[in-house]
Amino acid sequence: MSTFLDDIAHRLKTAFPKGVLEVCLERDELTVVVGEESLVSFMTFLRDDSGCSFEQLVDIGGVDYPGRKPRFDVVYHLLSLAQNMRLRVKVGVDEEGTVPSIGTVFPCALWYEREAWDMFGILFTEHPDLRRLLSDYDFQGHPLRKDFPLSGYKEVRYDEEQKKVVYEPLQLAQAYRDFDFLSPWEGDGQKRMGAGTQSSED
Repeated sequence: MSTFLDDIAHRLKTAFPKGVLEVCLERDELTVVVGEESLVSFMTFLRDDSGCSFEQLVDIGGVDYPGRKPRFDVVYHLLSLAQNMRLRVKVGVDEEGTVPSIGTVFPCALWYEREAWDMFGILFTEHPDLRRLLSDYDFQGHPLRKDFPLSGYKEVRYDEEQKKVVYEPLQLAQAYRDFDFLSPWEGDGQKRMGAGTQSSED
């Protein structure tokens, strides 16, 4: 398998000497990092070239690295039924940057790109209908970003009197809203428990 993937890697680097930024072959998995300006032609080559034949787009996902430039990776997973082989393609993009849509190459990408926009806020140019997919149209923020609060910004409920879904400022009912990430068996918690145990024994 590695020999075939080596051949694919060499084929891609030869066809896109400037577009391919990095190639990583590890544990019989091939990952190719490409520049966004080469993405559409690169994906077309992967689909149409007889030596590749990656004719199926399985998924598009996002990865958030808040302290890195570029902040996001857009990750494409491709499948070649003819070769019985998978391939991972990555494109880096900043918060203000954009990635070209590959909907003209793989029509199913339009749904995945909408999901990536909804969850991460990644913009795809030339997308004919880039809007939220999983969250409500009035939703604030992008929930899979690592700086998005776990509690969110607003709460949603169905109002019986108004007979519709309403948004309200978030009000947490829990007594302990500020979690200090300390286990009761460690650190200050352990000292407190130890003190309590000692006093009970006395």
